[in-house]
Amino acid sequence: MNKDVRSVVGKWKNFCSKHMIEITAEVRAAIDRATGDIELAGDEYIEQADGLIHCKKCCGSRQTVVPRFGGSGYFMLRCLCPCQQKAQEERKAMEEQRERMERIKRRKAQGLQDRYLYDYTFANDNGQNPVMEKAHAYVEHWREAYRDNTGLLLFGDVGTGKSFFAGCIANALLDRDVPVLMTNFPSILNRLTGVFAEDRAAFIASLDDYSLLVIDDLGVERNTEYAMEQMFTVIDSRYRSKKPLIVTTNLKLEEIKNPPDLAHARIYDRILERCAPVLFSGKNFREEGAKATKAAAKEIVRKDNKI
Repeated sequence: MNKDVRSVVGKWKNFCSKHMIEITAEVRAAIDRATGDIELAGDEYIEQADGLIHCKKCCGSRQTVVPRFGGSGYFMLRCLCPCQQKAQEERKAMEEQRERMERIKRRKAQGLQDRYLYDYTFANDNGQNPVMEKAHAYVEHWREAYRDNTGLLLFGDVGTGKSFFAGCIANALLDRDVPVLMTNFPSILNRLTGVFAEDRAAFIASLDDYSLLVIDDLGVERNTEYAMEQMFTVIDSRYRSKKPLIVTTNLKLEEIKNPPDLAHARIYDRILERCAPVLFSGKNFREEGAKATKAAAKEIVRKDNKI
């Protein structure tokens, strides 16, 4: 049932409940005259007390009486009994859930453009990185973060879990039907290269349609004048939109606080103003994963040699 039909049904039920009249002798006589022409469903019966159609399951009324507009007489109108209303509400809830899941699926396809990001979830966290508690906290307090335009700057050495941290937040919010885009500057620059100025402006503006923008691996992009200018435009547009931004980088915090030139300073200043720094230190999880993969490969080869 579409929204327009549901709205009409809702208004109709309210009308019937407000205009149901007392069953007087005159009204009962009108009901009895009309009853003979009514076809009953298998789960319906005529209630002797009021002469109206009732439900065999819940005994609720499936018929109501309202006065005829602008004249004498009455209308005997169909209405929903309690169990029909419950079934309708359940169907509505199922339809809304289906629509929500389809919408989330579309959001993920748009927001997680690299397939491996689908695996960056809290369910896949091995619990070895204590800083992941901050990711959970950010998701749980998302409304406040969005309201206050609070972002995160995730910095630290290669392989310490920064992208996984950001991906877990992105997936968790997407599952809550929040528009999120997780990307990187090389991908953005590729989209902007060779297009007209108007199209570049439209694309950059479209990034601000997302409630959360995640820029992964800041610092790996080319340091050309064109690249730096486009990076600033993206960050500045996000800054002016007053929507949260999460940035991951292998740069040290001191490098970000003390940029080498004005072009970097313009970008880093806006990031530092809106994003709270979070340090990632400790072991290289990516290196450990590579060792595990290598060991698994050796085991497969060893078994194959025995065949």
